[in-house]
Amino acid sequence: MIAIIGIVVVFVMVFGGYLAAGGKMGIILKALPFEIAIIMGAAVGAFLLSNGGSTVKHTARDIGRVFKGPKWRSADYRDLLCLLFELIRLAKSDPLALESHIEDPASSEIFGRYPKIQKDKEAVELISDTLRSASMNYDDPHQVEEVLEKRMETTLHSAMHSSHALQTMADALPALGIVAAVLGVIKTMASIDQPPEVLGKLIGGALVGTFLGVFLAYGFVGPFASRIRAVVEEDAHFYQLIREVLVANLHQHSPAICIEVGRQNAPSHVRPGYNDLEEALKATRAA
Repeated sequence: MIAIIGIVVVFVMVFGGYLAAGGKMGIILKALPFEIAIIMGAAVGAFLLSNGGSTVKHTARDIGRVFKGPKWRSADYRDLLCLLFELIRLAKSDPLALESHIEDPASSEIFGRYPKIQKDKEAVELISDTLRSASMNYDDPHQVEEVLEKRMETTLHSAMHSSHALQTMADALPALGIVAAVLGVIKTMASIDQPPEVLGKLIGGALVGTFLGVFLAYGFVGPFASRIRAVVEEDAHFYQLIREVLVANLHQHSPAICIEVGRQNAPSHVRPGYNDLEEALKATRAA
């Protein structure tokens, strides 16, 4: 919702200020379709040229995240901590029983209690792989932590591709606006024998290209790239919490201490309250 408000504010303040200052929309509206076709057509073409098919698809999906915001909410962090609590407690009490859950999470009763997490491939694989490593005596906490850190860095780098691609497009748009303006000037020079009022409109139309390039770059595409980057970074905290809890488990802390380590490392705005989490854990123990 706030993204839509931001778009409306940009349009209202820019064009409202222009009209309030006595500007006329006629020249802009007349030149707009052609300038948009030149600038955005070139920008999209360059985007396709410089990125692979997977990045293009990834970017198309991520644009929706500008409006949806982060995937993981406070309730999801609470559910994640409850899930990890169940798995760690089971690993300590009956390691053999844990095996069926980490080998086939899709059919696991424990994972099934948290369907949103169960559907997230990265979260499920991160949990299962780490618990599987621990069961194979690959339990040096520092070594496991380093492996998990490198894995998450790779995942985050991959998730940032769409943000980087959009930022590159934003950086190119002002220059493409100049290209459109130069073409407008060339068109104007072909009509140099026309009276000043005609030349004025042609020059004004040419300058619309420069305006649109800068306007689209700093008013929309750049902010979209920044918002996607912020959302990706915030969602990455969810996977970092998995690392913190499972590494604490490898240090042989009790399940309750492991979960508290995770809760303390959650971002403050999505961190479950102590009492709220305690109630959820009591319900988990009872189940």
